[in-house]
Order: sequence, then structure tokens, then C-alpha cells
Amino acid sequence: MAKKYFHPKSSEELIELAGPLNKFFMFLEESYRVRINLSRGRVEIKGKKENVEEVYRILKEKQKKIQQGEKENLDEIVVYKEKEIKDENSLFITYTGKPIKAKSPHQREYIRAIEKYDITFAIGPAGTGKTFLAVTMALKYLNSGSVQRIILSRPVVEAGEKLGFLPGDFYEKINPYLAPLFDAFFLLLGPGVFQRYRKEGLIEIIPLAYMRGRTLESAFVILDEAQNATRDQMKMFLTRIGNDSKVVITGDVTQVDLEKKHRSGLIHAAKVLKGIRGIKFVYFSERDVVRHPLVKKIIKAYEKESEG
Repeated sequence: MAKKYFHPKSSEELIELAGPLNKFFMFLEESYRVRINLSRGRVEIKGKKENVEEVYRILKEKQKKIQQGEKENLDEIVVYKEKEIKDENSLFITYTGKPIKAKSPHQREYIRAIEKYDITFAIGPAGTGKTFLAVTMALKYLNSGSVQRIILSRPVVEAGEKLGFLPGDFYEKINPYLAPLFDAFFLLLGPGVFQRYRKEGLIEIIPLAYMRGRTLESAFVILDEAQNATRDQMKMFLTRIGNDSKVVITGDVTQVDLEKKHRSGLIHAAKVLKGIRGIKFVYFSERDVVRHPLVKKIIKAYEKESEG
């Protein structure tokens, strides 16, 4: 366990360094797994040596900005930018320091599509990284300032239980449906930063049925499990898109939970929107599965059975 002390020039400078309610210090703790303590006007940083050194460097950089009178805050966005310099090929660096990269040709095609097109559809089996990479790119765009917020949406397909009869408030009722999206954010940001982003409105959760009437501008919008959206819902969702927004729609057409599978809005969209400029469809197969090696075999076995 390494320890290092950072010395602000004044109590006023210390307050600016820490940020409102010590939010910047809290973020550094979450991102680099260090402990920051204030003692006798100095900042004590404890943790792994390389993490302590990195946090110390970030604080020195912010101190320099403050002393130069610059109003620009070195907040969470800058921290991620500093970390990303370590690996220019990475899409994102997790709060534990792990670089996230595309792992297959189709994943690389997917990333390029998101960067080039305003609307990208990702269609393929579970485990191919469709949702995880969408969340990764959403955070990358948010941290770069390209969008002002991230919006998550998913069809809520009820399986034997009505939402009104489930326990808890509205968000407690829909949270189970959004668990895969939350898992991705937890892995990338850590639960503390994710909850803070939600409270600050940087990440907004909107069930698909509640999208009507919204105009989504300057946002990175993710519609997950889109195979369970009806045709009308898909049309409604796509017509919500405003200026300066990126939209990623993910789904697996082999796992439609609608009573009438042919009414899937994702299957329909793949037919009627094909060839429209500005929209890109990326298709994944079992070869792109990045989960446990058995997942590929399971998917292939079910495909073979359905063909027979």
C-alpha cells in the first residue's frame, strides 16, 4: 500500500480541487481505487503505487489550471481522457483501469458504424457484445462532450405479471428489465459513479412505452432488446430522434417474446429501412460470441435443431 501527500496552496484551492461536496475526490477514489483523506490542509492518497501516482499527477494538473485562473474544470470527463492516453486503441478505460476494445471483425464494423451513422442496428445472438459496446460508445461520446446525456430504453414485455401488481415504485418495477444495461455501466463506471450520473440526469431511463411525445436531442440513445418492440413502437421510437443524437438499436430476432412473433418491430425495420442513407445494419453470428466458449456451441445447437 503506497501513500503520497498532495499540498494545496490554500484552503480555497483545496475546495476547488475537491469539487462541490468533494465529488471530484470521490470520483478519483471510484476510478482509481484509492483512498483520499484530508489532514492538516493536505491531501493524503493511499492505494497501489501506480494508482497513487496517477491521481497525484491529475491533481497537479488541476492545481496548475486553478493557479492559471482557468475556469475549465478537470472533472470526470478529463480523468477518462487522461486514462485513455495510455492505450490509444481502446474504446474506453474502465474504472478499474481495464481497456475495452473490439474483439472481432463484426465488433469493429459495429464501432465504425456507430461513429459514421446516426442510427445503427445491431442484430445477432446473445453474447456478441451488442449491448456492452453500445454502452461503451455511449460513455465515450458523453465523456468527449459529443452528447449531453445517455438515454436507455427497452420494451417491457410482461411475462405473466402486470407491472401494476409488481411490488415497488415505477423504477423498481422496470429495473429488472434493464439489468443487462446496468451490468454494463457497473463494469465500466463502477456502481457509485453510475448512480451519480443517474441522479445528475446524465443517464436517463425511459421504458419504450413512455417515449411517445419526447424529442431526443444531443443524446446517445440505446434501445435494447428491440426484437420485443412492436412495429408501431419501433416507428414511434425512430421518429423521436432529434438533432445531434446517436441511436443504437440492438436485438436478437431469434428471441422474440411477443405473442405474435411476426409483429416484431426489429424484424420489420430490417426490411423496410434497408438501404436508407444514414442508417446502418450490422449482423452478428455465433462466431462473434465473446462469452463462455460453451455459449457458441449452445447457440449453434439450437440453430441446427430449428433447421431440422
